Amino acid sequence: MIFSPVEIQETVNMFMRQKLDIRCITMGISLLDCACEDEKRACSRIYDKVMKYAGKLVQTGQDIEKEYGVPIINKRISVTPIALVAGASGAKSYVEYCKTLDRCARELGVNFIGGFSALVQKGITPADRILIDSIPEALSSTECVCASVNVGTTKNGINMDAVKLMGETIKKTAEASASCPVNACSKLVVFTNAPEDNPFMAGAFHGPGEGDAVINVGVSGPGVILAAAREFKGKPINELADGIKKIAFKITRMGQLVGAEAARRLGVGFGILDLSLAPTPAVGDSVARILEEIGLEGAGAPGTTAALAMLTDMVKKGGVMASTNVGGLSGAFIPVSEDEGMINAVKQHSITLEKLEAMTCVCSVGLDMIAIPGDTSAATISGIMADEMAIGMVNNKTTAVRLIPAPGKKAGDWVEFGGLLGGCPVMDVNRFSCADFINRGGRIPAPIHSFRN
Repeated sequence: MIFSPVEIQETVNMFMRQKLDIRCITMGISLLDCACEDEKRACSRIYDKVMKYAGKLVQTGQDIEKEYGVPIINKRISVTPIALVAGASGAKSYVEYCKTLDRCARELGVNFIGGFSALVQKGITPADRILIDSIPEALSSTECVCASVNVGTTKNGINMDAVKLMGETIKKTAEASASCPVNACSKLVVFTNAPEDNPFMAGAFHGPGEGDAVINVGVSGPGVILAAAREFKGKPINELADGIKKIAFKITRMGQLVGAEAARRLGVGFGILDLSLAPTPAVGDSVARILEEIGLEGAGAPGTTAALAMLTDMVKKGGVMASTNVGGLSGAFIPVSEDEGMINAVKQHSITLEKLEAMTCVCSVGLDMIAIPGDTSAATISGIMADEMAIGMVNNKTTAVRLIPAPGKKAGDWVEFGGLLGGCPVMDVNRFSCADFINRGGRIPAPIHSFRN
């Protein structure tokens, strides 16, 4: 017998009671061969190629769900950073490229398509500048497109001109979408060390070093890890860590099966498996609640960063043993609006922006889905961004910022984004100015340990 009755029942419980799911299958598609001097022809090529490869993505996901009994929550697409594709056209705005991607997403039935992106860690090309300038109108006039900009790497340092520009762009994007159902900043991420194979939105794009088309899978399971933590209540931390690692192994094997099968049916390569713990607003699907089960009165209490470090490391160790295709971000997300435990922690004042920043030193991403007062200055947004980018640069890890200025809102007010994006209280922001620092521009040099060859 391959599986014992106990193991089969354990798996059934993961799905039925502990909210285990495949959070997303994301098809990455290269658009490098769609570049053209004529904007309309380039957009036509993009539409044709995305429809060709992803035409059966949603149906394939639904078929696998039915046959294997595995919930696949989101079917998504990521594409080559549009700044690399649209630069050949000579267009003065890339809004039409964004609308083409949005049309593809809506016709295919995917909830998000990522890749309205630019890579500016060392410098900004004219195409990069046009894309960034297009972001406010592009994201506020479309529903499904996500944008990202990589402003730093461990190897290159941090492009502070880009950091300043993105602070201004985030402000403009919030203002442009003030009358929209969803604040468009919820679809905009700024990175350091952005991975080229990330299946999660809003930061997914298909890196220029990737193949023509691949399937990347994002597996989640905070509820399963929470159940494992309850089994080890009162036990030494090393025993708890071992239990989390074993559960992460099982979760990853399930994701490997689904990803490989999806890739086979769609006739593309299997890229990576990202085993990040990605929470949702649903009760029981929270990273913050895991931290509380470990022994904290509330997420943000002293010891939170240590507990999160252990959790993230065990998830990675269990995953790496289960699959040779682990990549993307892999670890634990701590988005405020998408985690009901984090929302509660903010309400109780046990989590602050500064504590979240400390936690990002050891988790997967960074300051994610955080609503801030609408009157926060562009320079302050850039300063928060620069701090987060520095953590990623120095620690040779991916960090990101998804800050959402809420027009007309102040600290303590509630902001609703809807659906998977959830809602959250507006967090207070340090009011001391960093404008002189941000206005210097230039580039923060790469750290000494980046010089490896």
